[in-house]
Amino acid sequence: MTTRSLSSQGLGFLGWFVVTSIAGAVGALASVRASSFYSALTQPVWAPPAWLFGPVWSALYLLMAIAAWMIWRTHGFGGARRGLTLFVAQLAANALWTWLFFAWRQGGLALAELVVLWVLIVMTIIAFARLNRLAGALLLPYLAWVTFAGALNFSLWRMNPTIL
Repeated sequence: MTTRSLSSQGLGFLGWFVVTSIAGAVGALASVRASSFYSALTQPVWAPPAWLFGPVWSALYLLMAIAAWMIWRTHGFGGARRGLTLFVAQLAANALWTWLFFAWRQGGLALAELVVLWVLIVMTIIAFARLNRLAGALLLPYLAWVTFAGALNFSLWRMNPTIL
């Protein structure tokens, strides 16, 4: 267990928030025209409106940053290397999915990559929960949303074979 000053903890949170936000920004670059593309797709009746994705992802990225910060704050990089490495890996996979689906319009490949992302999230949750139950639990809404996104990705891919 690592003891950190309040200023160190604050800088640490800022660092994890920035790392998480960078992943979100990389994905956002790929989805500049996502709203019009998404709206043009044939969609299942249960598909959410395009405007919902921004607020949901903002909340999820904040929860992710808090979870990573909680792990780092008490265990440091040395004590939580596996969990924090998995966390960064899943962030990279998260950003890649947006490029595959929205920028490159590869629905099938995006779905396969989403399965990898899902597994990385589960592994991160397990690694985090072993060190701090709350930190692991903070990633559960993210897992739920990615599970939903997988079902939506599959449906959109199947319903739009000439586009995706």
